Amino acid sequence: MSTSSNLKRRIGAAAILGLAASVAATGTGFAATPPPSAVHATAVTAAAAPARSFHGELPAPTGPYAAGEEIIHLTDTSRPDPWVPSSGPRRLTVTMVYPAVPGTGTPAPYMTLAEAAGVVQRRNLPPSSGITPESLSGVTTHAFDGARPQPGKHPLVLLSPASENPRMTLTSLATDLASHGYVVALVGHTYEDSGETLADGQTPPCAICDHPETLDYDAVAASRARDESFVIDQLTHGNTAWHLAHLVDRHRIGTGGHSLGGAAAADTMIADPRVRAGVNIDGTFHPAPKPGQIDRPFLMLGHTPGGGDHYTDWEEAWTALGGFKKWLTVTGSDHFSFSDGDLLQGQAGFPTPPLDPERGIEITREYVTAFFDQSLKGIHSPLLDGPSPNNPEVLFRH
Repeated sequence: MSTSSNLKRRIGAAAILGLAASVAATGTGFAATPPPSAVHATAVTAAAAPARSFHGELPAPTGPYAAGEEIIHLTDTSRPDPWVPSSGPRRLTVTMVYPAVPGTGTPAPYMTLAEAAGVVQRRNLPPSSGITPESLSGVTTHAFDGARPQPGKHPLVLLSPASENPRMTLTSLATDLASHGYVVALVGHTYEDSGETLADGQTPPCAICDHPETLDYDAVAASRARDESFVIDQLTHGNTAWHLAHLVDRHRIGTGGHSLGGAAAADTMIADPRVRAGVNIDGTFHPAPKPGQIDRPFLMLGHTPGGGDHYTDWEEAWTALGGFKKWLTVTGSDHFSFSDGDLLQGQAGFPTPPLDPERGIEITREYVTAFFDQSLKGIHSPLLDGPSPNNPEVLFRH
Protein backbone atom coordinates (compact mmCIF):
# COMPACT_ATOMS: atom_id res chain seq x y z
CA MET A 1 0.00 0.00 0.00
CA SER A 2 1.38 3.39 -0.96
CA THR A 3 2.23 6.13 1.51
CA SER A 4 -0.55 8.20 -0.01
CA SER A 5 -3.23 5.55 0.52
CA ASN A 6 -1.99 4.88 4.04
CA LEU A 7 -2.41 8.57 4.84
CA LYS A 8 -5.89 8.61 3.37
CA ARG A 9 -6.82 5.60 5.46
CA ARG A 10 -5.76 7.39 8.64
CA ILE A 11 -7.26 10.82 7.97
CA GLY A 12 -10.18 10.00 5.69
CA ALA A 13 -13.45 11.82 6.24
CA ALA A 14 -15.86 9.96 8.49
CA ALA A 15 -18.84 10.93 10.60
CA ILE A 16 -19.13 11.66 14.30
CA LEU A 17 -22.49 10.15 15.22
CA GLY A 18 -22.71 9.68 11.44
CA LEU A 19 -23.98 13.25 11.20
CA ALA A 20 -21.06 15.24 9.77
CA ALA A 21 -17.41 15.12 8.87
CA SER A 22 -14.80 13.98 11.34
CA VAL A 23 -11.48 12.23 11.27
CA ALA A 24 -11.70 8.55 12.14
CA ALA A 25 -8.01 7.88 12.31
CA THR A 26 -8.15 4.14 12.46
CA GLY A 27 -11.00 2.98 10.27
CA THR A 28 -10.22 0.02 8.07
CA GLY A 29 -11.37 2.16 5.19
CA PHE A 30 -13.47 5.18 4.35
CA ALA A 31 -14.61 4.57 0.80
CA ALA A 32 -18.26 4.73 1.82
CA THR A 33 -18.02 8.00 3.74
CA PRO A 34 -18.39 11.38 2.04
CA PRO A 35 -15.42 13.70 1.56
CA PRO A 36 -15.46 17.04 3.44
CA SER A 37 -16.69 18.86 0.35
CA ALA A 38 -19.72 16.58 0.14
CA VAL A 39 -20.47 17.05 3.82
CA HIS A 40 -20.19 20.82 3.41
CA ALA A 41 -22.60 20.68 0.48
CA THR A 42 -25.01 18.63 2.58
CA ALA A 43 -24.79 21.18 5.38
CA VAL A 44 -25.45 24.05 2.98
CA THR A 45 -28.46 22.24 1.52
CA ALA A 46 -29.76 21.49 5.02
CA ALA A 47 -29.36 25.12 6.02
CA ALA A 48 -31.59 26.17 3.13
CA ALA A 49 -34.19 23.46 3.75
CA PRO A 50 -37.10 23.62 6.18
CA ALA A 51 -36.15 22.63 9.72
CA ARG A 52 -36.42 18.93 10.46
CA SER A 53 -37.55 17.39 13.69
CA PHE A 54 -34.98 14.97 15.10
CA HIS A 55 -35.64 12.42 17.79
CA GLY A 56 -33.12 9.64 18.00
CA GLU A 57 -33.78 6.26 19.55
CA LEU A 58 -31.29 3.45 19.99
CA PRO A 59 -32.44 -0.19 19.76
CA ALA A 60 -33.60 -1.76 22.99
CA PRO A 61 -31.22 -4.26 24.60
CA THR A 62 -31.89 -7.90 23.78
CA GLY A 63 -30.84 -9.67 26.98
CA PRO A 64 -32.86 -10.67 30.05
CA TYR A 65 -31.64 -7.78 32.21
CA ALA A 66 -32.20 -4.06 32.04
CA ALA A 67 -29.24 -1.73 31.55
CA GLY A 68 -28.41 0.43 34.56
CA GLU A 69 -26.15 3.45 34.07
CA GLU A 70 -23.97 5.65 36.23
CA ILE A 71 -21.33 8.24 35.33
CA ILE A 72 -18.09 8.20 37.30
CA HIS A 73 -15.11 10.57 37.23
CA LEU A 74 -11.57 9.33 37.75
CA THR A 75 -8.24 11.13 38.14
CA ASP A 76 -4.92 9.42 37.45
CA THR A 77 -2.53 11.33 39.69
CA SER A 78 0.40 9.25 38.41
CA ARG A 79 0.58 11.04 35.05
CA PRO A 80 -0.15 14.46 33.61
CA ASP A 81 -2.67 14.80 30.84
CA PRO A 82 -0.78 13.79 27.66
CA TRP A 83 -2.45 16.41 25.45
CA VAL A 84 -2.87 19.38 27.82
CA PRO A 85 -0.23 18.95 30.56
CA SER A 86 -1.13 22.34 32.01
CA SER A 87 -4.55 20.96 32.98
CA GLY A 88 -2.93 18.75 35.60
CA PRO A 89 -3.29 14.98 36.08
CA ARG A 90 -5.19 12.85 33.60
CA ARG A 91 -8.94 13.12 34.25
CA LEU A 92 -11.46 10.72 32.76
CA THR A 93 -15.23 10.46 32.54
CA VAL A 94 -16.53 6.89 32.35
CA THR A 95 -20.07 5.66 31.80
CA MET A 96 -20.67 2.49 33.78
CA VAL A 97 -23.43 0.32 32.30
CA TYR A 98 -24.43 -2.72 34.32
CA PRO A 99 -27.01 -5.54 34.54
CA ALA A 100 -30.04 -4.15 36.33
CA VAL A 101 -33.48 -5.13 37.52
CA PRO A 102 -36.12 -4.23 34.91
CA GLY A 103 -38.50 -1.47 35.88
CA THR A 104 -36.08 0.34 38.19
CA GLY A 105 -34.31 3.67 37.72
CA THR A 106 -35.12 6.62 35.46
CA PRO A 107 -34.30 7.04 31.74
CA ALA A 108 -30.69 8.12 31.22
CA PRO A 109 -29.86 10.90 28.75
CA TYR A 110 -27.60 10.08 25.81
CA MET A 111 -25.10 12.74 26.85
CA THR A 112 -24.97 15.98 28.81
CA LEU A 113 -26.22 19.17 27.18
CA ALA A 114 -22.63 20.46 27.14
CA GLU A 115 -21.37 17.32 25.42
CA ALA A 116 -24.17 17.55 22.86
CA ALA A 117 -23.41 21.24 22.31
CA GLY A 118 -19.81 20.26 21.64
CA VAL A 119 -20.89 17.85 18.91
CA VAL A 120 -23.22 20.41 17.31
CA GLN A 121 -20.61 23.16 17.43
CA ARG A 122 -17.67 21.11 16.20
CA ARG A 123 -19.68 19.68 13.29
CA ASN A 124 -21.31 23.00 12.39
CA LEU A 125 -24.71 21.33 12.31
CA PRO A 126 -27.29 23.82 11.06
CA PRO A 127 -30.50 24.44 13.05
CA SER A 128 -32.50 23.20 10.07
CA SER A 129 -31.09 19.71 10.64
CA GLY A 130 -33.17 19.48 13.81
CA ILE A 131 -30.08 18.33 15.68
CA THR A 132 -29.81 20.60 18.69
CA PRO A 133 -28.05 20.01 22.00
CA GLU A 134 -31.44 19.25 23.50
CA SER A 135 -32.50 16.74 20.85
CA LEU A 136 -29.10 15.04 20.78
CA SER A 137 -28.81 14.72 24.55
CA GLY A 138 -32.38 13.40 24.58
CA VAL A 139 -31.76 10.39 22.32
CA THR A 140 -33.55 7.40 23.86
CA THR A 141 -30.88 5.03 25.20
CA HIS A 142 -32.85 2.31 27.04
CA ALA A 143 -30.41 2.76 29.93
CA PHE A 144 -31.62 3.78 33.38
CA ASP A 145 -29.98 6.01 35.96
CA GLY A 146 -30.05 4.60 39.46
CA ALA A 147 -31.41 1.22 38.41
CA ARG A 148 -31.10 -1.55 40.98
CA PRO A 149 -28.22 -3.87 40.03
CA GLN A 150 -28.56 -7.59 39.48
CA PRO A 151 -26.76 -9.46 42.26
CA GLY A 152 -23.53 -11.36 41.81
CA LYS A 153 -20.29 -10.67 39.95
CA HIS A 154 -20.14 -10.04 36.23
CA PRO A 155 -17.37 -9.85 33.62
CA LEU A 156 -16.04 -6.36 32.91
CA VAL A 157 -15.76 -5.07 29.35
CA LEU A 158 -14.11 -1.73 28.55
CA LEU A 159 -15.13 0.06 25.35
CA SER A 160 -13.20 2.84 23.59
CA PRO A 161 -14.76 4.93 20.76
CA ALA A 162 -13.46 6.07 17.39
CA SER A 163 -11.11 9.01 16.99
CA GLU A 164 -12.86 12.34 17.67
CA ASN A 165 -16.00 10.47 18.80
CA PRO A 166 -17.28 10.73 22.39
CA ARG A 167 -17.78 7.57 24.39
CA MET A 168 -21.57 7.67 23.94
CA THR A 169 -21.32 6.51 20.32
CA LEU A 170 -20.98 2.93 21.63
CA THR A 171 -24.04 3.11 23.86
CA SER A 172 -26.06 0.59 21.80
CA LEU A 173 -23.35 -2.02 22.25
CA ALA A 174 -22.82 -1.18 25.92
CA THR A 175 -26.49 -1.46 26.89
CA ASP A 176 -26.84 -4.78 25.09
CA LEU A 177 -23.75 -6.26 26.75
CA ALA A 178 -25.11 -5.13 30.14
CA SER A 179 -28.45 -6.78 29.39
CA HIS A 180 -26.56 -10.05 28.85
CA GLY A 181 -24.74 -9.88 32.16
CA TYR A 182 -21.68 -7.67 31.64
CA VAL A 183 -20.49 -4.60 33.47
CA VAL A 184 -19.36 -2.18 30.77
CA ALA A 185 -17.06 0.82 31.14
CA LEU A 186 -17.48 3.32 28.31
CA VAL A 187 -14.23 5.27 28.56
CA GLY A 188 -14.16 8.93 27.54
CA HIS A 189 -10.68 9.98 26.46
CA THR A 190 -10.44 13.63 27.50
CA TYR A 191 -9.27 16.20 24.93
CA GLU A 192 -9.63 13.62 22.13
CA ASP A 193 -13.19 14.38 20.98
CA SER A 194 -15.90 17.02 20.89
CA GLY A 195 -16.08 17.09 24.67
CA GLU A 196 -16.42 14.93 27.79
CA THR A 197 -18.03 16.57 30.83
CA LEU A 198 -15.59 16.27 33.73
CA ALA A 199 -16.17 16.17 37.48
CA ASP A 200 -15.87 19.97 37.79
CA GLY A 201 -18.65 20.45 35.22
CA GLN A 202 -16.29 21.64 32.49
CA THR A 203 -16.50 20.06 29.03
CA PRO A 204 -13.16 20.80 27.35
CA PRO A 205 -13.01 20.56 23.55
CA CYS A 206 -10.63 18.44 21.52
CA ALA A 207 -6.97 19.40 21.80
CA ILE A 208 -5.62 17.04 19.12
CA CYS A 209 -8.24 17.09 16.37
CA ASP A 210 -7.29 20.05 14.21
CA HIS A 211 -4.24 18.57 12.46
CA PRO A 212 -4.80 14.81 12.17
CA GLU A 213 -2.20 14.52 9.43
CA THR A 214 0.53 15.29 11.97
CA LEU A 215 -0.81 13.17 14.81
CA ASP A 216 1.13 10.15 16.06
CA TYR A 217 -1.69 7.63 16.27
CA ASP A 218 0.57 5.00 17.81
CA ALA A 219 1.04 7.41 20.73
CA VAL A 220 -2.70 8.11 20.97
CA ALA A 221 -3.55 4.40 21.03
CA ALA A 222 -0.88 3.77 23.67
CA SER A 223 -2.27 6.61 25.79
CA ARG A 224 -5.76 5.13 25.54
CA ALA A 225 -4.35 1.79 26.68
CA ARG A 226 -2.98 3.54 29.77
CA ASP A 227 -6.43 5.09 30.33
CA GLU A 228 -7.99 1.63 30.19
CA SER A 229 -5.51 0.01 32.55
CA PHE A 230 -6.07 2.86 35.02
CA VAL A 231 -9.85 2.32 34.83
CA ILE A 232 -9.31 -1.39 35.50
CA ASP A 233 -7.15 -0.49 38.51
CA GLN A 234 -9.89 1.74 39.89
CA LEU A 235 -12.69 -0.78 39.37
CA THR A 236 -10.87 -3.79 40.83
CA HIS A 237 -9.47 -2.28 44.05
CA GLY A 238 -12.41 -1.65 46.36
CA ASN A 239 -15.42 0.56 45.71
CA THR A 240 -14.02 4.06 46.22
CA ALA A 241 -14.11 4.81 42.49
CA TRP A 242 -17.59 3.34 41.99
CA HIS A 243 -19.93 2.22 44.71
CA LEU A 244 -21.08 -0.73 42.58
CA ALA A 245 -17.55 -2.00 41.87
CA HIS A 246 -18.43 -5.16 43.80
CA LEU A 247 -20.33 -6.21 40.67
CA VAL A 248 -17.05 -6.58 38.75
CA ASP A 249 -15.41 -9.99 38.42
CA ARG A 250 -11.76 -8.96 38.38
CA HIS A 251 -10.73 -12.30 36.83
CA ARG A 252 -12.89 -11.89 33.73
CA ILE A 253 -11.98 -8.69 31.90
CA GLY A 254 -12.25 -7.88 28.20
CA THR A 255 -11.76 -4.81 26.06
CA GLY A 256 -13.11 -3.64 22.74
CA GLY A 257 -13.25 -0.54 20.64
CA HIS A 258 -14.32 1.04 17.39
CA SER A 259 -11.76 2.43 14.95
CA LEU A 260 -8.96 4.01 17.02
CA GLY A 261 -10.64 2.40 20.02
CA GLY A 262 -10.01 -0.99 18.39
CA ALA A 263 -6.32 -0.18 18.15
CA ALA A 264 -6.43 0.79 21.82
CA ALA A 265 -8.00 -2.58 22.66
CA ALA A 266 -5.04 -4.39 21.10
CA ASP A 267 -2.56 -2.10 22.86
CA THR A 268 -4.34 -2.68 26.17
CA MET A 269 -4.11 -6.44 25.75
CA ILE A 270 -0.40 -6.19 25.01
CA ALA A 271 0.27 -3.96 28.01
CA ASP A 272 -2.12 -5.48 30.56
CA PRO A 273 -2.21 -9.26 31.16
CA ARG A 274 -5.38 -8.87 33.25
CA VAL A 275 -7.34 -8.40 30.00
CA ARG A 276 -8.35 -11.84 28.74
CA ALA A 277 -10.04 -10.99 25.41
CA GLY A 278 -10.16 -8.14 22.92
CA VAL A 279 -12.20 -6.86 19.97
CA ASN A 280 -11.08 -4.51 17.22
CA ILE A 281 -14.13 -3.13 15.41
CA ASP A 282 -13.11 -1.69 12.04
CA GLY A 283 -9.89 -0.09 13.24
CA THR A 284 -6.38 0.16 11.85
CA PHE A 285 -3.88 -1.25 14.34
CA HIS A 286 -1.47 1.28 15.82
CA PRO A 287 0.85 -0.57 15.51
CA ALA A 288 0.01 -4.11 14.43
CA PRO A 289 0.84 -6.61 17.18
CA LYS A 290 3.96 -8.70 16.83
CA PRO A 291 4.04 -12.49 17.27
CA GLY A 292 3.84 -13.45 20.92
CA GLN A 293 2.32 -10.16 22.10
CA ILE A 294 -1.33 -11.29 22.09
CA ASP A 295 -1.94 -14.95 22.90
CA ARG A 296 -5.48 -14.54 24.21
CA PRO A 297 -8.78 -14.51 22.26
CA PHE A 298 -9.16 -11.68 19.76
CA LEU A 299 -11.96 -10.75 17.36
CA MET A 300 -11.55 -8.51 14.30
CA LEU A 301 -14.89 -7.26 12.97
CA GLY A 302 -14.98 -4.84 10.04
CA HIS A 303 -16.67 -3.65 6.88
CA THR A 304 -15.77 -4.63 3.34
CA PRO A 305 -14.44 -1.55 1.54
CA GLY A 306 -13.53 -1.71 -2.12
CA GLY A 307 -15.73 -4.69 -2.85
CA GLY A 308 -14.09 -6.93 -0.27
CA ASP A 309 -10.49 -5.73 -0.21
CA HIS A 310 -8.83 -5.69 3.17
CA TYR A 311 -5.82 -3.95 4.60
CA THR A 312 -2.31 -5.19 5.08
CA ASP A 313 -2.16 -4.36 8.79
CA TRP A 314 -5.08 -6.70 9.49
CA GLU A 315 -3.23 -9.48 7.64
CA GLU A 316 -0.13 -8.70 9.69
CA ALA A 317 -2.12 -8.69 12.92
CA TRP A 318 -3.94 -11.90 12.02
CA THR A 319 -0.65 -13.71 11.49
CA ALA A 320 0.72 -12.42 14.80
CA LEU A 321 -2.30 -13.31 16.95
CA GLY A 322 -1.61 -16.45 18.96
CA GLY A 323 -4.87 -17.33 20.70
CA PHE A 324 -8.43 -18.06 19.58
CA LYS A 325 -9.14 -15.58 16.78
CA LYS A 326 -11.80 -14.67 14.25
CA TRP A 327 -11.81 -12.17 11.38
CA LEU A 328 -15.29 -11.20 10.20
CA THR A 329 -16.48 -8.65 7.66
CA VAL A 330 -20.00 -7.39 7.08
CA THR A 331 -21.29 -6.89 3.54
CA GLY A 332 -22.91 -3.52 2.81
CA SER A 333 -21.59 -1.89 5.97
CA ASP A 334 -19.45 1.20 6.34
CA HIS A 335 -17.20 2.48 9.10
CA PHE A 336 -20.07 3.65 11.32
CA SER A 337 -22.38 0.67 10.85
CA PHE A 338 -20.89 -0.77 14.04
CA SER A 339 -21.58 2.21 16.32
CA ASP A 340 -24.62 4.40 16.92
CA GLY A 341 -23.48 6.58 14.02
CA ASP A 342 -25.35 5.29 10.99
CA LEU A 343 -28.56 4.73 12.94
CA LEU A 344 -28.69 8.31 14.23
CA GLN A 345 -27.65 9.57 10.79
CA GLY A 346 -30.64 7.85 9.22
CA GLN A 347 -33.00 9.07 11.93
CA ALA A 348 -31.79 12.62 11.26
CA GLY A 349 -32.51 12.28 7.55
CA PHE A 350 -28.94 11.87 6.33
CA PRO A 351 -27.78 9.15 3.89
CA THR A 352 -26.83 5.72 5.21
CA PRO A 353 -24.93 2.77 3.69
CA PRO A 354 -26.63 -0.17 1.94
CA LEU A 355 -26.74 -2.17 5.18
CA ASP A 356 -29.73 -1.12 7.27
CA PRO A 357 -28.32 0.74 10.30
CA GLU A 358 -30.37 -1.25 12.79
CA ARG A 359 -29.08 -4.42 11.17
CA GLY A 360 -25.52 -3.18 11.56
CA ILE A 361 -26.04 -2.68 15.28
CA GLU A 362 -27.78 -6.05 15.59
CA ILE A 363 -24.87 -7.87 13.94
CA THR A 364 -22.31 -6.02 16.05
CA ARG A 365 -24.15 -6.85 19.25
CA GLU A 366 -24.65 -10.52 18.37
CA TYR A 367 -21.07 -11.29 17.41
CA VAL A 368 -19.34 -9.20 20.08
CA THR A 369 -21.56 -10.71 22.78
CA ALA A 370 -20.98 -14.22 21.42
CA PHE A 371 -17.24 -13.61 21.44
CA PHE A 372 -17.16 -12.36 25.03
CA ASP A 373 -19.56 -15.11 26.13
CA GLN A 374 -17.12 -17.67 24.82
CA SER A 375 -13.94 -15.91 25.95
CA LEU A 376 -15.02 -14.64 29.39
CA LYS A 377 -17.92 -16.90 30.39
CA GLY A 378 -16.93 -20.16 28.72
CA ILE A 379 -20.24 -20.35 26.84
CA HIS A 380 -19.66 -21.69 23.33
CA SER A 381 -21.58 -19.91 20.59
CA PRO A 382 -22.24 -21.58 17.21
CA LEU A 383 -22.19 -18.07 15.71
CA LEU A 384 -18.40 -18.17 15.88
CA ASP A 385 -18.09 -21.55 14.14
CA GLY A 386 -18.73 -20.29 10.65
CA PRO A 387 -21.23 -18.66 8.28
CA SER A 388 -24.81 -18.52 9.53
CA PRO A 389 -27.94 -18.59 7.34
CA ASN A 390 -29.47 -16.05 9.73
CA ASN A 391 -26.59 -13.65 9.13
CA PRO A 392 -25.75 -13.88 5.42
CA GLU A 393 -24.03 -10.46 5.54
CA VAL A 394 -21.30 -11.79 7.86
CA LEU A 395 -18.31 -13.23 6.04
CA PHE A 396 -15.63 -15.30 7.78
CA ARG A 397 -12.36 -14.09 6.30
CA HIS A 398 -10.36 -16.63 8.26
